[in-house]
Amino acid sequence: MKKIAVLSDIHGNDRALQAVLKQCKAKGADTYVNLGDVFYGPLDPAATFGMVRQVEMVTVSGNEDRLIIEPGNPEQVDNPTLRYVRDQLEPAALDWLRSLPADTMINEEIYCCHGSPGDDLLYLLEDVSGGLPALRKEKEINSLLAGIETPVVLCGHSHLPRIVELSTGRLVVNPGSVGLQAYRDDIPVDHIMQTGSPQASFAMLEKINGRWRAELFKVRYDYESAVKGAEKNIRPDWAYSLETGRAK
Repeated sequence: MKKIAVLSDIHGNDRALQAVLKQCKAKGADTYVNLGDVFYGPLDPAATFGMVRQVEMVTVSGNEDRLIIEPGNPEQVDNPTLRYVRDQLEPAALDWLRSLPADTMINEEIYCCHGSPGDDLLYLLEDVSGGLPALRKEKEINSLLAGIETPVVLCGHSHLPRIVELSTGRLVVNPGSVGLQAYRDDIPVDHIMQTGSPQASFAMLEKINGRWRAELFKVRYDYESAVKGAEKNIRPDWAYSLETGRAK
């Protein structure tokens, strides 16, 4: 029976990715899924690309992946971190990003996206209108999944590991983030996402006796080196989040 490793939101954290891939292999993963936001961040996008292309992964594009390659995007000039990422990535990495689909099917039973179907910036499972994430009502989740009929949906973007089983039996899995365990954002409103731990996250998916089951995992890694990288590239907000799993 296939064991599917589900990764998301690596954000150029090669140290965390290395630790997660080691654990995935130890747990017998034979299929890998990457839900996007692979490179963006003040860490090591080039080393991350080197690792990603050594593992056969089904990958979808995330919102930050899109920003890196979006033609005419002013952030490529105005955002120092985005400039850093583009400078670090070789042309082959940029071409790889351009080749990624916004969503995909692993098979007839598993649908993958970064945020939600049709919108890489919209959290599928969380409502952040109050400034902190609240689990959406089932009716809202089903509405966002209109037209998607698969028994399993994989999503990322929020960096919050969750397994949500709907009343229909459908499984919605967010593996959390490999590379960044907390952040503050202002889209759609100012809000904070945080796990309270610096450990990297991933999920394993397996079909047992005809039913899909998912499990979440946390992995310790050398986050001190990641903190130093963030500090070197003048991102104290990232350094704090990488060290604590909290956001200011």
